[in-house]
Amino acid sequence: MKKLIVLILVFAILGLIFGYLFFGKIGGEYLDLKFLFQSPENPLESFGRKVAGIEEMKQNIFISGGVGAVIGIILYFIRKK
Repeated sequence: MKKLIVLILVFAILGLIFGYLFFGKIGGEYLDLKFLFQSPENPLESFGRKVAGIEEMKQNIFISGGVGAVIGIILYFIRKK
């Protein structure tokens, strides 16, 4: 069970890193992680983030982390057999 949790965490973190590398760019530059994961302070800022595509970017990064976690689970069961 401990190996399963470790694999899930490791691959989820790797998925988040790869997600950030693939989806974290706007205009050829990477967004600051603090800005990317910070909640908008008001409705106008929230609207601006949606228009700029930051919310979609954030979602894609989290999906990459989830895919990484699933890969960790699959690898655990493949190695267990």
